[in-house]
Amino acid sequence: MKSKFPFNFKFPLIVVALIFFISCSEPQKDKAPWVSLFDGKTLNGWSSIKGGNAPYEVKDGAIVGTTVHDTPNTFLTTDKIYDDFILELDYKVDPSMNSGIQIRSNSVPNYKSGVVHGYQIEIDPSERAWSAGIYDEQRSGWLFPLTDNKKAQEAFKQNDWNNYRIEAIGDTIKTWINGVPAAHLIDDKTDSGFIALQVHSINEDAAEGNEIMWKNIKILTEDMEKYSRETPVEPVNTKNNLTDAEKEAGWELLWDGESTEGWRGARLDAFPEEGWIIENGKLIVLSSGGAESAAGGDIVTEDVYGDFDLKFDFRLTERANSGVKYYVDTDINKGPGSSIGLEYQILDDQNHPDAKLGSQEGSRTVSSLYDLIQSDLNKPINPIGEWNSGRIISKNNHVEHWLNGVKVLEYERKSPEFRKLVSESKYAVWPNFGEAEKGHILLQDHGDRVAFKNIKIKSL
Repeated sequence: MKSKFPFNFKFPLIVVALIFFISCSEPQKDKAPWVSLFDGKTLNGWSSIKGGNAPYEVKDGAIVGTTVHDTPNTFLTTDKIYDDFILELDYKVDPSMNSGIQIRSNSVPNYKSGVVHGYQIEIDPSERAWSAGIYDEQRSGWLFPLTDNKKAQEAFKQNDWNNYRIEAIGDTIKTWINGVPAAHLIDDKTDSGFIALQVHSINEDAAEGNEIMWKNIKILTEDMEKYSRETPVEPVNTKNNLTDAEKEAGWELLWDGESTEGWRGARLDAFPEEGWIIENGKLIVLSSGGAESAAGGDIVTEDVYGDFDLKFDFRLTERANSGVKYYVDTDINKGPGSSIGLEYQILDDQNHPDAKLGSQEGSRTVSSLYDLIQSDLNKPINPIGEWNSGRIISKNNHVEHWLNGVKVLEYERKSPEFRKLVSESKYAVWPNFGEAEKGHILLQDHGDRVAFKNIKIKSL
């Protein structure tokens, strides 16, 4: 019997199947829970301008920043603080300008008088073409230049709109420019802060009035792991490592983040078998009841140092006491207690009784020259459980202590003033205390759990 239909009934089924296949093959719309950071009409949510005086306004659906003379770098910052996020935006920059996007950045009065500092995703229309590289504004400088990423350098579009994707999740920051993977950084210096749009300062001979524009700014702060992208870019890991810039400047790692190489017990020929552990890139002195050098004991560098610049990160536990000593002679004081040397004090000032002791008032508080000189009362200290960065610079007997990027004290070794302080302190019994030409660097075991990492030194 012939079909009543003028065509084979299978035909519409094939058509339907084909339509279904095509629809499934089309790219699905991004269903991620994005939140817009710019409404296209106002600067709502971006109420603070920091640093300089370059103006920002909204024109034609974009935030526009304009260069002016006689002002430092200017930053338009978000009202909110962000830690982990995925950020996407478009920008268009005048070829004569340099700019960037700050992430996890901060401005606090006791850090360089409130200067904006933190990670910057570079905007670089110059021939260098490092757009989407990662710079550390007002801190460490370049962390991830695009020297070896030709594809990302070529992805920038001059005199046109460019798109950035920035992922900051945990200790990892990844960037893309116009869909091309650019940078991949592993760094745990800062885990939260504002986002900011930069108008860079200009030289006196540069024409003012050039513009940079941003639009389509959106952020994702939920389910980030679900929407995070893989990247083929080889990561740069700054944790217990040196950046290329640090290597060129002569820095050396004092601890490799994995082994005990380069260190020994202050009174041993080898590293202590107990009292210290290495865990997830941290060198940790364990709690043993608070006694001084009574468990594993202090550890010292195998090498000795004269003039130097020393950096280290430390993390305290509640009521903890420790220290970093320098110009240490391990042949002095073979009896109880620590080896003798000048000490950068590490202490929980709020809860440890030592904070109220010392031959000079306040001289046993964190970052002080132990028992001799109190550090700045307005020093920037992070809460217990968070990381802090210490630094000791000693050159031609001039010594400085730094805490979280701020110089908190300075003094002159061997000066009459220094010798007077020593004569009034617990160190008076040690002849020529603190005046050695060279000595070991020491991490103290004071019986409390304290962690160290990113220990590096440069001979001066």
